[in-house]
Amino acid sequence: MGPSELGEYLSGRRARLGPDQVNLPSTGPRRVPGLRREEVALLAGVSVDYYIRLEQGRERTPSAQVVDALATALRLGEDGRQHLFRLAGLSPRARAAAVPDRVDPSLLELMSAWPHNPAIVHNRAFDVLASNAIADALFHDWTHSRNLMHVVFTDPAARTFYRDWREVARNSVAGFRLGHGKAPDDPRIQQVLAELLDVSSAFAELWGSHDARGKALERKDFEHRDVGPLTLTMQTFDVRSSPGQELVVYHAEPGSPSSEALALLGTLAATGRST
Repeated sequence: MGPSELGEYLSGRRARLGPDQVNLPSTGPRRVPGLRREEVALLAGVSVDYYIRLEQGRERTPSAQVVDALATALRLGEDGRQHLFRLAGLSPRARAAAVPDRVDPSLLELMSAWPHNPAIVHNRAFDVLASNAIADALFHDWTHSRNLMHVVFTDPAARTFYRDWREVARNSVAGFRLGHGKAPDDPRIQQVLAELLDVSSAFAELWGSHDARGKALERKDFEHRDVGPLTLTMQTFDVRSSPGQELVVYHAEPGSPSSEALALLGTLAATGRST
């Protein structure tokens, strides 16, 4: 019996923690990065043999108490804790058909009323299902792809467009893994995952870290070919009427150079002169 997804997640998270991060003494050089298995077992209050069986996939049904202790030991945030519970089969997984491609007309109307705030709606596979005019202008009219994961990892211009590309890439993969954990059998998620693993070594490396985390308030730095540098805050909201869809809204600080650049971008979008 090979490693389970649960075991791989535990191993991946263990590798990202050092003893100093969990208040354990360091005992000299380590052959591999991260905590040792016995250290995680100690922190979680389980036997070393049992923890090894979990990582190796020989034990696949831990109790909720054990999962909660492991989440605390591995310093998982709330998203990571929920992901771990799902992998252990202790919370329901969403069905693949749970995320509709249709966006509520009232939400589309609301987005169109924001001429100065780029707004998009995407599904768990990060396919952009809807976008307003200024978002289209921000993302160069989606000439490369309307899938945000493809934009980050396969667009040759991405590392220039996103001035903080490494952070964007890390957060994107963490969000994608969270969606994958909620609906691992979704054929579109499987398709995007297979494509990215095949063509992007950067994605494959980040995917191997097993980081699962949703988006909240973030700041992103762009270098737009039409209006220059932009620093925007990004708010992400669950679309309550369509579970699995997320609304992302960008905003510039009032009176800032980015606000002026965003206003220019809005003018270009309104006049159809953005290229």
